[in-house]
Amino acid sequence: MSTTPLQRFTDRVAVVTGAGGGIGAATARRLADEGAAVVLVDREEPAAEHAASAIRAAGGHASTIAADVADASQVERVIDHVLARHGRLDVLVNNAGITRDNLLFKLTEEEWDHVLDVNLKSVFLCSRAAQRAMVEAKRGAIVSLSSRSALGNRGQANYSAAKAGIRGLTATMAIELGPFGVRANAVAPGYIATAMTAATARRVGVDPAEHQQQAAARTPLRRVGRPEEVASVIAFLASDDAAYVTGQTIEINGGA
Repeated sequence: MSTTPLQRFTDRVAVVTGAGGGIGAATARRLADEGAAVVLVDREEPAAEHAASAIRAAGGHASTIAADVADASQVERVIDHVLARHGRLDVLVNNAGITRDNLLFKLTEEEWDHVLDVNLKSVFLCSRAAQRAMVEAKRGAIVSLSSRSALGNRGQANYSAAKAGIRGLTATMAIELGPFGVRANAVAPGYIATAMTAATARRVGVDPAEHQQQAAARTPLRRVGRPEEVASVIAFLASDDAAYVTGQTIEINGGA
């Protein structure tokens, strides 16, 4: 376990989607470090199990379940599994995401649909399933991953639209769920060093390390972000420290 003094999630249960790597895995580790029993959800169960094993080896509580979170029946199965095993659900982190980058005139309908399904529809499906238990318990926190790309990014019409949709969906969920004690917030990372941003670099024909240097030069803090830095903000929003924060999208971009 890390040496963090915080234990804000003792006796609480958290579900993190897309938890096999990057921001999802870092978030699962942070929540587990702070006492949560974490369920890591990913289409690639070996990746999720690798992340969960590291948590357990450090003394945390983690389990995995394989699911396509863009499929309603599989999402319902995940939530049913969590409630049957743990009897509660306190935190949902909607992190699952993919890119299928292309310029608008080349972008196919399949590329559009796939990115909107995984990045936006999954947030709707997971939140809709989770809120039933949260509303009944009169408590809960939903944190979803938007992106700086929500403001527009060349070659990412599908991804940008999905991430902008998350902002609107988050604000609406906050309005509808707030009277039942359930909060909904989002984070919007800028350039974070992950496998996804490395793939974006290769798409434009740039070495990932060089791509990071270029991004850092455009950022006031003069560096790119780390998954753990996003995870810490997610943990704050999911915790009681943010008990009066809902409907917000927090930028995590080094001042870009």
